[in-house]
Amino acid sequence: MSTLRPSSVAVHEEEDAKVAALNHQDLDAGALFVLKSKGSWVHCGYHLTTSIVAPPLLSLPYAFTFLGWTAGILCLVIGALVTFYSYNLISLVLEHHAQLGHRHLRFRDMAHDILGPKWGRYFVGPIQFMVCYGAVVACTLLGGQCMKAIYLLSNPNGTMKLYEFVVIFGCFMLILAQIPSFHSLRYINLISLVLCIAYSACATAASVHIGSSSKAPEKDYSLTGNSEDRIFGMFNAIAIIATTYGNGIIPEIQATIAPPVKGKMFKALCVCYTVVTVTFFSVAISGYWAFGNKAEGLILTNFLDNGNPLVPKWFILMTNVFTILQLSAVGVVYLQPTNEVLERTFGDARSAEFSGRNAVPRLISRSLSVVISTTIAAMLPFFGDINAVIGAFGFMPLDFILPVVFFNLTFKPSKKSPIFWLNIIIAVVFSILGAIAAIAAVRQISLDAKNYRLFADV
Repeated sequence: MSTLRPSSVAVHEEEDAKVAALNHQDLDAGALFVLKSKGSWVHCGYHLTTSIVAPPLLSLPYAFTFLGWTAGILCLVIGALVTFYSYNLISLVLEHHAQLGHRHLRFRDMAHDILGPKWGRYFVGPIQFMVCYGAVVACTLLGGQCMKAIYLLSNPNGTMKLYEFVVIFGCFMLILAQIPSFHSLRYINLISLVLCIAYSACATAASVHIGSSSKAPEKDYSLTGNSEDRIFGMFNAIAIIATTYGNGIIPEIQATIAPPVKGKMFKALCVCYTVVTVTFFSVAISGYWAFGNKAEGLILTNFLDNGNPLVPKWFILMTNVFTILQLSAVGVVYLQPTNEVLERTFGDARSAEFSGRNAVPRLISRSLSVVISTTIAAMLPFFGDINAVIGAFGFMPLDFILPVVFFNLTFKPSKKSPIFWLNIIIAVVFSILGAIAAIAAVRQISLDAKNYRLFADV
């Protein structure tokens, strides 16, 4: 008589536990100390929300100025659908490999096993590092700009320069960077989730208030510039939207989940994209409705007219404070891949995490990492233009192209199946868009080059 088989759930849980134990024995210091697999799907939702719903969403009304109403909303919807789909695909690939006995904890590990060693080492690894470290620099710069806005609002004749505020924000980041692991950020990222909803609500409310008041600028939704400017502006706007939806660290975030991992990432993505939908669409639509083609690169700038606040001063101060606090959380999240590399290089997995052997190199290496990013942000206050290039070269491949490629190579769906061709279409379309967006971003840098100056006070 045959014996009863255990349930598939129990089998998967037992297999995941064995895999986790085996992987733990072979982990390097970076994976062991930074990418701790201890979190729940709720914690993963906090990490995802912080990595995607960040202050760059305040530039969405500006992207609409190049696209107009119809194309702007369409691009926003497509960006949400494609990234949710892509992130879910990459999660399924990660779950599949975990069940086979090899759980990938890093993006470059996936590329190494699926595409080959050279892809992981020379393509995915460097691109991910560039994207994540670029995000840290951008957060530091934007944090300094928000601090300067608060300063000028309180002291219009103040003489402090932008780079001084960037350094102040960098000092704050220097402290947060010492938080030992990605998992340790779970409650900070919960606060970050609340903050992103708060400043998005403030930005939406201020836009509606100004747009409905007698102080409202004349609403003009026409696309400005000649044909060439409009075409390049459109692709620049697409790069902005793609960068806003960008993540680039899905495997590292999923690595923080305690086994078994099956099904947990989908729940986390649902949490994240609920917040994405509420914040992205409310800010983009209200900001463009209120200011039309006069929407600035950061919508908060539109709340001042020649230095005079169009909403109560305390309201602008509060919105900037919310933004600054969340920027610090976003910056620390995008430091994690760098921290993992540093820990793997200088740490010792055989020694205790907080032993002198590991604590001293961690303190020195992370501090140097933040000092370098702060110096770059202070020196290059026009980093937004450079970040557009990074977004086109980095976020497009990592978030739109590689997930569908990984899925097709891993699961090998039939060439007659809709999912195979949907993935091929996504990969081809976004490869073309990425290339054109990169050209548009480089063109914008050449146009703005005459204004570039080290440590400029912009």
